[in-house]
Amino acid sequence: MKNVDREAVETIINEVLDSKVVKFEDIVGNEIAKQCLLEAVIYPKLRPELFTGLRSPAKGVLLFGPPGNGKTLLAKAIANESQCVFFNISAASLMSKWVGEGEKMVRALFAVANYVSPSVIFLDEVDAFLSARNSDDKNSSRRMLIQFLQEIDGAATDGNQKVLVMAATNRPFELDDAALRRFQKKIYIKMPEGPARKFLLKKLLNQQATVFKEADIDKLVEMTKGYSSSDLTNLAKTAAMVPIRELTFDQICSVTADSMRPIKFNDFVVALKQIKSSVPPQSLIKFEKWNSQFGDNS
Repeated sequence: MKNVDREAVETIINEVLDSKVVKFEDIVGNEIAKQCLLEAVIYPKLRPELFTGLRSPAKGVLLFGPPGNGKTLLAKAIANESQCVFFNISAASLMSKWVGEGEKMVRALFAVANYVSPSVIFLDEVDAFLSARNSDDKNSSRRMLIQFLQEIDGAATDGNQKVLVMAATNRPFELDDAALRRFQKKIYIKMPEGPARKFLLKKLLNQQATVFKEADIDKLVEMTKGYSSSDLTNLAKTAAMVPIRELTFDQICSVTADSMRPIKFNDFVVALKQIKSSVPPQSLIKFEKWNSQFGDNS
């Protein structure tokens, strides 16, 4: 840590270190992806003596897929389950208008992560700073990319620390080829299928008083085909507002929480007119194609 900028280290500790606890069981669906992550990350962290030689764990894992399906939550759950310190990085955390500041932040990030290892560095929206190089790139962006590649390779460590670099992106096709090679595991986080949508809807409905039959939930699962996890959450929140909108201003001021009518299936029918799927079908085709070429859970 001697050659690392002190202010950058303080910024990393104050702004990037993430202490929120997320468990694997909190995340719905994507069972194949979860199994891949268990084998690639959690098992090697918990039993390192078993994962040596040909079973050596990957240093880099890329989570890709349509937005709103829990890539960040998965990364946090992995850090928690494998008992690692979690660093949550966004482009805003590292980018600076000052020349050379971005590289300092990258060096500080990996230095702190190595110091407190085992740790997980999570790069959210990684395409913002590891996108493909072209002739229009600014020198500062290119230097920052090169610094990242060197750090991911472990050029600035003695090789004994245990740091996993995880990244998430909705645009894997825009990543730099050299950056892509650093992520040995590329795991597709898919849209929730029927059972996952049902599980999530039930979990959301448990937060409020409802009048729902099992058949109603099955209908709702069918009606929300193509919805992401965040779409389903927005849908449930909008449906929960329907009973509120039926009240006058005076009623809202005087009504008690216990006397509010429960959420019904028809409230979701109303909400479905407002909340549509945020992921166009053509983008899913693009993800499937990329996954078949590069992914580890195709």
